[in-house]
Amino acid sequence: MASLGLFFLALFLLAISWLWDYIVLRHIWRPYMAAKKLREQGIHGPRYKFLQGCNEDVKRMKAAADGLVLDVHDHNYLPRVMPQYLTWRSQYGEPFVYWFGAKPRMCIFNYEWARQILSSKSGHFVKNDTHPTVLALLGKGLVLVEGTDWVRHRRVINPAFTMDKIKMMTKTMVACAQNMMKELEGQASRNKNGEAQVELTKRFQELTADIISHTAFGSSYKLGIEAFHAQRELQEIAAKTLLNVQIPGFNYLPTKGNRRKWMLEKKLRSTLMQIIQSRLSSGKSGYGNDLLGLMLEACTGTDQGKEQQHQLCLSIDEIIHECKTFFFAGHETTSLLLTWTVFLLSVYPEWQARLRLEVLRERGEENPNGDSLSKLKEMSMVFLETLRLYGPALFFQRKPLTDITLGETKIPKGHAIIIPSAIMHRDKAVWGDDADEFNPLRFGNGVTRAAKVPHALLAFSIGPRSCIGQNFAMLEAKSVMAMVLKKFSFTLSPTYVHAPVDLLTLQPKFGLPVVLRPLDA
Repeated sequence: MASLGLFFLALFLLAISWLWDYIVLRHIWRPYMAAKKLREQGIHGPRYKFLQGCNEDVKRMKAAADGLVLDVHDHNYLPRVMPQYLTWRSQYGEPFVYWFGAKPRMCIFNYEWARQILSSKSGHFVKNDTHPTVLALLGKGLVLVEGTDWVRHRRVINPAFTMDKIKMMTKTMVACAQNMMKELEGQASRNKNGEAQVELTKRFQELTADIISHTAFGSSYKLGIEAFHAQRELQEIAAKTLLNVQIPGFNYLPTKGNRRKWMLEKKLRSTLMQIIQSRLSSGKSGYGNDLLGLMLEACTGTDQGKEQQHQLCLSIDEIIHECKTFFFAGHETTSLLLTWTVFLLSVYPEWQARLRLEVLRERGEENPNGDSLSKLKEMSMVFLETLRLYGPALFFQRKPLTDITLGETKIPKGHAIIIPSAIMHRDKAVWGDDADEFNPLRFGNGVTRAAKVPHALLAFSIGPRSCIGQNFAMLEAKSVMAMVLKKFSFTLSPTYVHAPVDLLTLQPKFGLPVVLRPLDA
């Protein structure tokens, strides 16, 4: 009996200790002290609320803004998508602090601070903690790993994204796009008016999933599309639950939502393992020189020295994480770039005509190749302007590993910093009085001369952690857009509603229905 009593006493003391740490320290004392130290520096923000922080306020503001519908010429969707940042900046100035649960988030708008944070090579700033569902969606691949692991992953993956290697993929990109063009031409030919009304958001998603399946993983469309559907549903779950209060242990309870998430994670892993196993058992010498082949070579090891081999080695689990990262990033970024570009070219038909003339001038009726695509300067300008106005990522997050000073502001260790690129891309002091307008000519002399600071475009981030796949994404988008422009003219459908929405990435809430008219009809 005495031993049982001691056991329950120990259990009681353990529970008290946990409650003290979780409730008093983590959710009362630390937020109080963090807010106090920031106020002493003149940094203010909305009041912290126990457990939920500002999450419910964000939900309420987003719900109130969700009914806003914009004119198609109005590209300032920020009141719809980021009302909390606009409201708090107006109330508390720059920078301000808000609370994601019990964790402080400092929101900055200063380009020089952003440059220092994103371009840091010292390792002082790392990616912020990732929501569990986002981690299941993206995997802990190159986007999320840190330190020596990031260096190792980058060394393995880098050779797959050289410009020469990407240009060699153009033929596959064009072939995939050509298949879609034939389907759309067939759809138009079956209608009496010779036109086709098509919802292009989904079409572009499936097309870019097909392209990344073939070019990076040497996989069939069938397996690629299975991974695509699993990630798409995980993305929807993450977008819906991102602001929910994180209760310890809740992710392990067999709730309906958790069971669905576990099933999707299992399906995604199983699909990626099928792709990997197919390559491993192919019996060919070597594993190929695409992304998957390079990672598998690194997994199986070489005859190099032990130290060099360790620097170029990935485990099967790490390869699965990288497959998640590159499959999602490889289709999501480009599909949205294509979606918003078609939207803008529909709204501004003079630019649609300019790009079509440029494509025909460089290649005529022949299919584009890597060299001809690199000459499409005006198309590059349009893509860059699309990324400025409708970039997939609305903000970046970093946190310092040690106490650090930016300007005269002291930022404590672990305090997350939010860099709202979508807002900064509309800064008239940097981009000019026409910052809210579509003007591709601003990029006529290149990215670094488009604004008053050379690093003003943050669409692919900047510095050592900038997107490794940006050249791939741009060449893929050029391949597809060149094929579309050669085959069709297009306008927005009367059913289109301009309501951009944040679903982890910036998407048209109701899709992009357009009317396609074959040019040879």
